Amino acid sequence: MLRTPTTARGKARLAATAIGASAALLAALGTSGSAQAAPAAQRHGVMPTVAGAAAFRAQAAHDSAATAKAATGPETLSYGGGIDGIGVMDQHPKVYVIFYGSQWGTQSKDANGNLTFSNDPQKGAAPAQMLFKGIGTGGESWSGTMTQYCDGSLVKAGATSCSTSAAHVPYPTGGVFAGAWYDNSAKSPAAASGHQLGEEALKAAHHFGNTTAASNRAAYYVILSPHGTNPDNYQGQYCAWHDYNGDSTLTGGAVASNVGDFAFSNQPYNMDSGQGCGVNFLNSGSKGTLDGWTMTLGHEYSETITDQNPAGGWTNNVAGSQYQGQENADECAWLKGVTGGAGNVKFGNGTFTFQGSWSNDTNVCALTHATVK
Repeated sequence: MLRTPTTARGKARLAATAIGASAALLAALGTSGSAQAAPAAQRHGVMPTVAGAAAFRAQAAHDSAATAKAATGPETLSYGGGIDGIGVMDQHPKVYVIFYGSQWGTQSKDANGNLTFSNDPQKGAAPAQMLFKGIGTGGESWSGTMTQYCDGSLVKAGATSCSTSAAHVPYPTGGVFAGAWYDNSAKSPAAASGHQLGEEALKAAHHFGNTTAASNRAAYYVILSPHGTNPDNYQGQYCAWHDYNGDSTLTGGAVASNVGDFAFSNQPYNMDSGQGCGVNFLNSGSKGTLDGWTMTLGHEYSETITDQNPAGGWTNNVAGSQYQGQENADECAWLKGVTGGAGNVKFGNGTFTFQGSWSNDTNVCALTHATVK
């Protein structure tokens, strides 16, 4: 989920102030759709609830009919110029999956080498690992959309396209999974702050031996909180978010790092939120239990690799647009039955429910796209 830019660093939070919609709408974006006050935890790349996204689109459609559209289009993304020299993940991504807290229960392994747990009632642990093992395999073209985005000295702030000579997000041939770790040294907090989640990511960086800025340039730490917890008070407000350690608007404050900048996400056990976070969003019965789980995992990953240190990468900066402040996946969240809507995407190791991402070069949400570079 993208948080709206609230600081110079521009967190990717879906915050009311940065989207430019009415107060009631902005509140709805982070909630179950009711006009509540905007949540305190408006993070970057925040994936809204299903109802929140629907409320936003209804208002956006109404407003776009009454206002002139920018020449580039209301959903066009542009480059933020980078933060600490980082815009996109222009190296092969390395995704680390961290099971945060002893509440996950007893650890085992399945036939595919995935960590499994006794307190995982919806069986989300193994698919989370398989998903990242599958990205970039089997000729999948979901990853192609993100390869059009770039960073580096050849890209000026405000650019809406990339030259072939710029440093692009690469196609992740062979998968992006780099490791999984069960941190059962203590219980996960009942409602971990953004700072605590970042501290857990820092702990994971040391665990995996990523102790330099260079080793974390393409690293992404997915912090999976256990069933029954409420990390960053997500319940009823949103479904997941991503960020980086230097964001001062993290609840609890930025995370001091001795390993350079690092990217991480808050991945709640959002099956606990039911249909609000996508249970049975696309598929019925038990086949759809993990629809929202895999969609949010894919959503935050696609935003991290295109806006690694938010909002130094690619976000919506179209003045007056209802989408202003959003990232690529935010603009396409919780769509189905339309171009670029959610679908069951086949990888080399299985099929996973994913959503599309915004494609500047085709001006639509895209579930599939040819590799650009």
